[in-house]
Amino acid sequence: MTAKAPWRQVLERHAPLILPSVADALTARLVELAGFPAYQIGGFALTAAMHAYPDIDLEQFAENHTKAQEIIEACDLPVLVDADDGYGDVKNVTRTVRGYERIGASALFIEDQKPPKRCGHMSGKTVVPPEFMEAKIRAAVAARSTPDFFLLARTDAIEPNGLEDAIERGKRYLDAGADSIYVEGPRTRQELEKVGKAFGDVPLATSLLERGGRTPWVPPSEMHAMGYAMILYPTTVLFRVVRSIQLGLVDLREGRPLSVEHSVDLQEFESIVRMQDWADIENRFMYEEHGDGLIDRIKEAVTGNGRKAVNE
Repeated sequence: MTAKAPWRQVLERHAPLILPSVADALTARLVELAGFPAYQIGGFALTAAMHAYPDIDLEQFAENHTKAQEIIEACDLPVLVDADDGYGDVKNVTRTVRGYERIGASALFIEDQKPPKRCGHMSGKTVVPPEFMEAKIRAAVAARSTPDFFLLARTDAIEPNGLEDAIERGKRYLDAGADSIYVEGPRTRQELEKVGKAFGDVPLATSLLERGGRTPWVPPSEMHAMGYAMILYPTTVLFRVVRSIQLGLVDLREGRPLSVEHSVDLQEFESIVRMQDWADIENRFMYEEHGDGLIDRIKEAVTGNGRKAVNE
């Protein structure tokens, strides 16, 4: 992996920071190729991709950490990781921060939901006492090895307790040592504006679910003007991928060929997954009895020139 830019530096250079949610290594690679400066590993998409489960606290640190490591290794961009509620008390938060920092995450957020936690745009949430969350934040700050590891504190208090409580919690979490505040679930444009005004120059974050979410969709430039430095999109890529898979399966079931307009070909896909890089390594270092590298012979077979190669 190449060295990743510190999260604060990314925030300074890219305003607002638009963060698509990634659930696997291939998507992270595509985000990088699309020219984004950073991305997020979001729990909603990760849970769906790993298990086809809803985001209702059915997965925990170990499995999320393992998947996150695969994703981070596939992409050189800085990444913000969804660490749910830190997976327990201050001990668990300490382990979580150390674990994600160790595998190359650039930033992390923990939330103040009471377990079982759920997607921030679902109803029925409850939150822990603010003192409990403040202790977690202090533990997270102490656990990181460098201040460059950026810590966001998320509050989900709007739905159960109202906007004023969420703002008050955010201020308390900043005092406890958080680098940024992530206010989940503003319900109107007016609430978005009120949160933005309440925190001044703090690099605020929130999430937008474009279909079915609690927060109204507002263009990124307008969100930035309200005071939001980070805008998380937990479902944008996921929902588009789900629809593409559904349509592709319908075509396959009905006997229709792969759409040229809505698919890549073999050569483009090989470019995405760095086929040539691996071919160069093999051709440079691996001893081959037949002379040509194995990958070269496979590619020759696939392109129609390789009946002899396939037989070999």
